[in-house]
Amino acid sequence: MFDFDREIDRSGTMSLKWDKYKGQDVLPMWVADTDFVSPPSVLAALAERAAHGIFGYSRPSPRLIELIMARLSERYGWQIEAEWLVFLPGVVPGLNLACKAWSQHGRGIITPKPVYYPFLQAPGFNDRPLLTVPMVEQEGRWLIDIEELERQAPSADLLLLCNPQNPGGTIFTREELATIDAIAERHNLVVCSDEIHCDLLLDKDARHIPYGAISAEAAQRSAVMMAPSKTFNIAGLCCSFAVVPNARLRLKLQQAMRGISADVNLLGFVAAEAAYEGGEAWLLAQLDYLRGNLALIEAAVARWPGVKMARNQATYLAWIDVGALGLENPIAFFEQAGVGLSPGAQFGDGDFVRLNFGCTRALLTKALARMEQAILTLPN
Repeated sequence: MFDFDREIDRSGTMSLKWDKYKGQDVLPMWVADTDFVSPPSVLAALAERAAHGIFGYSRPSPRLIELIMARLSERYGWQIEAEWLVFLPGVVPGLNLACKAWSQHGRGIITPKPVYYPFLQAPGFNDRPLLTVPMVEQEGRWLIDIEELERQAPSADLLLLCNPQNPGGTIFTREELATIDAIAERHNLVVCSDEIHCDLLLDKDARHIPYGAISAEAAQRSAVMMAPSKTFNIAGLCCSFAVVPNARLRLKLQQAMRGISADVNLLGFVAAEAAYEGGEAWLLAQLDYLRGNLALIEAAVARWPGVKMARNQATYLAWIDVGALGLENPIAFFEQAGVGLSPGAQFGDGDFVRLNFGCTRALLTKALARMEQAILTLPN
């Protein structure tokens, strides 16, 4: 029904991902968008709105708000109010606004590391100290060092959390989130949880729990940021939202946005509504396809001497440990082999590379073959 094997030429389309290696024989497997055509419902809705011909200032439709509320209720048992929603032009702006709104000058902002690099940048952009807590591998999953989080918490106002975790792929359990929340409660931390990958669950046995759904108390000290962007490959349309149950925190966020944060654009709202309204069958098919891609990566990593990877429960991003290969510059090494990856150093650990497998299986197979050939040429 949906053809994820269909190869689409993205050259000449102003694609950030594909233009990076324009004119080079390097396969772009880096920035987190996919090479899949968005759901038919999205394409139809955008075409219909484009035919209208007027693209003025906009606001979310009542139907979009209803769909978000229903989605959180049906998937997570989380009953939210419409007034809790704050629409944003992206989760990254949301992280920066969170730093501005919910922390004081001189007080730290905590983030586990390695993590999606805007988490590491946002505190500095807002003149706040960055406090990092290591992620540690436990039984094949990347988890937060809870003792270190407890140690850092008294110096901070805000914890930036990523769940599912990017780049590690962990889906935190309710118990793990409750442990984090107990620290947040003890030390009066606001928790801003980036949950942009919450629909991209590859582990069929795992369940995503929004931070605000842990308990009524957790909801009052947190904000959950979500978007249809990664799920339905509409990141370029810039439509995200924060769920902020606490009225005081919500007002601070709205005040921080004034004169700085752009409104969501009309087509972003249109695409989001169409994706949530009619994209579920497409999403389920995409997940099956991504699971097949992940299996190829796992098989390849198992063959490669000196390379390993923890369990990838979610996202279409593989976090691959190449530290034992002794490479001076892993990214340059793989680019020379014809594969463009994201540098682990950008996320906080230079021994890793991040591979985007949201692509056709043919492209992934080609990239893995190039990586394997390069790895096998290294001296033992």
